Amino acid sequence: MTQSLEDYLEAIGVLVAKTDGMARVTDIASRLGVSKPSVLSALKALEERGFVEHQRYKGVSLTVTGNARSTEIRSRHDFLTGFLRDVVGVPAEIAEKDACRMEHVLSEETLERMRAIASCEG
Repeated sequence: MTQSLEDYLEAIGVLVAKTDGMARVTDIASRLGVSKPSVLSALKALEERGFVEHQRYKGVSLTVTGNARSTEIRSRHDFLTGFLRDVVGVPAEIAEKDACRMEHVLSEETLERMRAIASCEG
């Protein structure tokens, strides 16, 4: 899955958690700073992969697989943000931006080693 689709899935997960289980296309577009047609294109790709269900005029919900993947992506993001902020000492705003980029490319082995470092720090 591409970085862009992971970003969409993560955003949908956050929005679904804040609502009744449905995310609106408008809210996804606003959160990611993209157009509605871009969201619709991404939703089609995510739906084809079995991660979301999009009901026109009702909203977007996560499938069980989509929820698990979204939670995994968010967990990586949250850990990396905290690691950069608390262990490395990067300002929060920079840590957030860098974590967003890093979450898509770091191997699980690298993340595990970073988690080990973080647990020694705490």
